[in-house]
Amino acid sequence: MPAKPPILVDLKFDPDTVARILKTAFADRGSINLADPANKDRDLTGIDYALLWKPDPDLFNRAPNLKVIFSGGAGVDSFMNLPGLPDVPIVRFSDRSLTTRMSEWVVMQCLMHLRQQHQHDKDQRARIWGRLVPPEAAEITVGIMGLGVLGQDAAYKLKVMGFNVIGWSRNRKEIEGVETFSADQLDEFLSKTDFLVGLLPLTPETTGFYNAALFSKLRQGGALGKPVFINAGRGKSQVQADIVAAVEGGVLGGASIDVFAVEPLPSDDLLWGLENVFITPHDAAVSDETALFRHVERQIARYEGGEPLQFVVDRQSGY
Repeated sequence: MPAKPPILVDLKFDPDTVARILKTAFADRGSINLADPANKDRDLTGIDYALLWKPDPDLFNRAPNLKVIFSGGAGVDSFMNLPGLPDVPIVRFSDRSLTTRMSEWVVMQCLMHLRQQHQHDKDQRARIWGRLVPPEAAEITVGIMGLGVLGQDAAYKLKVMGFNVIGWSRNRKEIEGVETFSADQLDEFLSKTDFLVGLLPLTPETTGFYNAALFSKLRQGGALGKPVFINAGRGKSQVQADIVAAVEGGVLGGASIDVFAVEPLPSDDLLWGLENVFITPHDAAVSDETALFRHVERQIARYEGGEPLQFVVDRQSGY
């Protein structure tokens, strides 16, 4: 029986971690790690499977005979527009660990804004024994945009904490205990929302989606006075200048941002200096490489065993 072609790996993650875990991953076929300089000019024409995150621009020209592409994250926008993208199944990463990490971040950000943590931090630095009387979670409506695996898990965890939770997606979803809205009900959804949580994938329709016009439709005068924007979806789905203007102008009472159009966020970006804006370095739900490689192994076993792949991206919708 001929040897199985190795798995092509082009992940712009921590290279030492990837190299270490690849030593024991894909034991039946091995791998070609493009982060290794020794593979710079490697012939990739016979490769069947590729695991990618922000791959080299010429990747698909070098590997023209792929059968399946696996994304290194929950999204796939890091390579969908590269030249030569083949018409093959694209499988996104879905894993319990990634989902749990995202929900932890979303709940943490909602709680920090609820309990006005920025003011506590400010008082601590000034050595002031301040006194705040925040509302309880039940007085806040969290509106989640994007009701896939991540959004639904976040909704469940937020409800456990006592928040009122509503959800919006292009096509309305049925979720027990959560009022949901469809694309044509966007304004109604926004008018009820105090904390807006963005978990939308990046598509042409969602590029620049979170902007001044959208922020102006969020509920004003709620339990905390001003709405809050929380985004851990995709950086290009937000207009960062509009976030700055909305916070400075009082349209937004604060924000929590984990994703940015340019990463790392430049040191002179105005977001860094805004009050009640929490910035994290795109680590809300960092992919666990060991879990990622096991996920790819399982999907390849399904594919080669004649079973359907899971978590396949719809090319038309982009997710």
